[in-house]
Amino acid sequence: MSDWKQSTINGGSLKHVPLETGSNGWASPPGNLFNLRDKNYFTKKTKSPSSAAYLLHPVGVDWLKSGSKLDHVLSRADNRIIHALKDSDNKKTFVLAVNLQVPGRDQHSAVFYFATDEVIPANSLLYRFINGDDSFRNSRFKMVNRIVKGPWLVRTAVGGYSACLLGKALNCHYYRGENYLEIDVDIGSSKIATAILHLALGCVNSVTIDMGFVVEAVEEEELPERLLGAVRICQMEMSSATVVSATGGVKGVTPGGVSSSRVADDCDADK
Repeated sequence: MSDWKQSTINGGSLKHVPLETGSNGWASPPGNLFNLRDKNYFTKKTKSPSSAAYLLHPVGVDWLKSGSKLDHVLSRADNRIIHALKDSDNKKTFVLAVNLQVPGRDQHSAVFYFATDEVIPANSLLYRFINGDDSFRNSRFKMVNRIVKGPWLVRTAVGGYSACLLGKALNCHYYRGENYLEIDVDIGSSKIATAILHLALGCVNSVTIDMGFVVEAVEEEELPERLLGAVRICQMEMSSATVVSATGGVKGVTPGGVSSSRVADDCDADK
């Protein structure tokens, strides 16, 4: 593993912890814990545990707190991932950041960073997603969740395993930089999602959840589905968030489009 990745994995307010025993941190769950569309999905509607490696390697998680919603975190002057990337010798590195924006009296962001040092094939689904328009991205960006540990109430509200097309269920903003794509997911754009999230946050220090991100396959040649990447959040403490200034960013790429719809229509339909 390159030095810049090692430093970002072990940095940040949420530390990298052991998969089975860690707490107040994050880990990388194996892909076979997630059931994704397999090569027979369009003929037999079958799903299988994902045995393939992630398309992008997890390189860090930030848990941030601010007085206002944090948009386009990769454009911020204080973003540690961008600083590490600039110091890297590998100029082919590409970063995908998923910024889950958590509404509340204090605004929080859970930001998951994934990266590859390899050139992304021009004919691949991942390449099309990175360089496509927002309509294409919204129709394909999917999150799959597993509750590993948690109170009965949270398991009931969230479900043991669920899938959601985030680009259709919530407002998503896409920021395309020279060597990155950031996806800001506004959880506050849905009353249902906000209510479920606040329920989970009320007992977050007893919840462990696996979150995987996928570009949904809708054509035969796009099968089997593969995880962009996945993280396990292990019994996080709300107070562990790094406090950042709402004005700490710098001018960067303007957002693309926004998509919104009802959560109930686009989540849990593809478990």
